[in-house]
Amino acid sequence: MRKIMIFIFLVLTFLCSCSEKNKSESDLLNKEKTLSGNKEYAGSEKNKTASEKIDNERALWNGKKYTDPKKAIEYLNNDIKVQQKNAVKYNNRGTAYYGLGNYPLAIEDYNKAIRLKKGYADAYNNRAAAYYMLGKHQLAIEDCNQAIKLKTDFVDAYANRALIYLKMGNKELGCADARKACTLGMCGILEKAKNKGACPLI
Repeated sequence: MRKIMIFIFLVLTFLCSCSEKNKSESDLLNKEKTLSGNKEYAGSEKNKTASEKIDNERALWNGKKYTDPKKAIEYLNNDIKVQQKNAVKYNNRGTAYYGLGNYPLAIEDYNKAIRLKKGYADAYNNRAAAYYMLGKHQLAIEDCNQAIKLKTDFVDAYANRALIYLKMGNKELGCADARKACTLGMCGILEKAKNKGACPLI
């Protein structure tokens, strides 16, 4: 077993970009304020149903801390029936499948998201994580490359590619990506690599 296995404990997948996450959380909070501020609506059965839907939507933005991936998938299945060309929904369902360890289905949904939304860097990055978990390291690197090409400051993609290279034993490229991720604000991988002697102390 390679020393580099220690890095696997750093989760590869990231649900969505920060901008998408923040926007979605903000939208949900605004929905809640609107509902709670309407006296006639508050406490009604309609309000209860709407609140449950908001809770389900929020579950999609919790990364690995899904409250219930199966419920998230159920919600997204219904939603996708109505919005069959919504790339973000497919991306999110892919990540729910990822959370359940169903990497082939996750990849299928990421493929759909990429086909529907040209230049969808987040879906490429997420698919890279799924490929990695299936041991398809070269495909994972290619997806990280594409994500970085589309979004040159994509810290998550640099971090993922660093982990993949390190897992493959390529310390030179792995450490280079870990340093790049650190310059973009994510230094955990580089610090762990230094502590394990994988990357020179600079």
